[in-house]
Amino acid sequence: MKLNEFQNILEKKNCDFAVFYTADSSRINPNLFYFTGYSGIGILVVPKKHRPFLIAPQMEFQRAKKSSIKKVYSMEKKRFFESAHSIIKKNSIKTKNIAIDKNNFTLNSYKHFKRQFKKSKTKDIALECLKLRGRKTEKEVQILRKSCNYADNILQKTIKNFESFKTESEVSAFLEYETKKLGLELSFNPIIASGSNGSMPHYEPKNIKIKNGFCVIDFGVKYKGYCSDITRTIYIGKPSQKERGIYNLLLGIQEDSIKMVKNNIKCSGIYDFVCNKLGKYKNNFTHGLGHGVGIEIHEMPNLTLNSTDRIKDNMVFTIEPGVYFPNKFGIRIEDTILFKGRVKVLTRTSKHLLIV
Repeated sequence: MKLNEFQNILEKKNCDFAVFYTADSSRINPNLFYFTGYSGIGILVVPKKHRPFLIAPQMEFQRAKKSSIKKVYSMEKKRFFESAHSIIKKNSIKTKNIAIDKNNFTLNSYKHFKRQFKKSKTKDIALECLKLRGRKTEKEVQILRKSCNYADNILQKTIKNFESFKTESEVSAFLEYETKKLGLELSFNPIIASGSNGSMPHYEPKNIKIKNGFCVIDFGVKYKGYCSDITRTIYIGKPSQKERGIYNLLLGIQEDSIKMVKNNIKCSGIYDFVCNKLGKYKNNFTHGLGHGVGIEIHEMPNLTLNSTDRIKDNMVFTIEPGVYFPNKFGIRIEDTILFKGRVKVLTRTSKHLLIV
């Protein structure tokens, strides 16, 4: 995807080629997958003027051949970068300046890389890759819509069956089971935070009885390599007037902040809007307002206090205000949003307070 655009970036940065590397199939390099659709072990080389090519081990060769990259080599040497150096040399590609993504290049990999490309200078293109991936193609948008649709259906089924669950870990296991039953992956480990546990935004569900009060359910699936992200807060028992009031305040703010999204608006401006609307509860809002969603669960743009990002066409991101009261409860409401001339909410599960 967007390979021509990326090659223009290499030209501007005066780089002869870029190299993306995946050594472990359980930790896929997001940029290698982005440009190829290939999720196996291997190296992608993108020259600024020649056709890109993949280098894969023999066991992955047939799978690599099914990627969007037409030119695929089987490893010639025992080590990846040794093989890459040999193939690059055969293709008469200069090696003076090489672009690498330092966010996805381990120190050990870099050591092996420099052993082969001793005289080469490296330039980091991590930020350029993130910006490129921040604006989705129509194909990506369709995949993300489907990913959100799957997440909605699974979450609705979970909420419908909520009375049958005894523990937080049972809810988490059900979400994972329903995801895998459809041949999908989780975007991240689900958060099931009941009662006072909800006051911790990144709480990990435990094998403990579900507590009365608010219960935060944060969940997403990965479909064709693309993530979705949704959070709903339900109530177990009977909420007080004050609890209902705080929930409805947060829901109104979340919906108003979605409505104010427009082209070129500062992400920090939307964050400020939420803080101002929260009034006396603004200090109980302890995390960013949202983040881009794509191949990774956290991408650009960042909707945070000091963010310099702006909303542009074809961006997909979350809006997820929350309030947290230590040792008491927490509430978070999150949707995945598409901006394309106007706002489109991709996660459609009801946000009215459900009482179980």
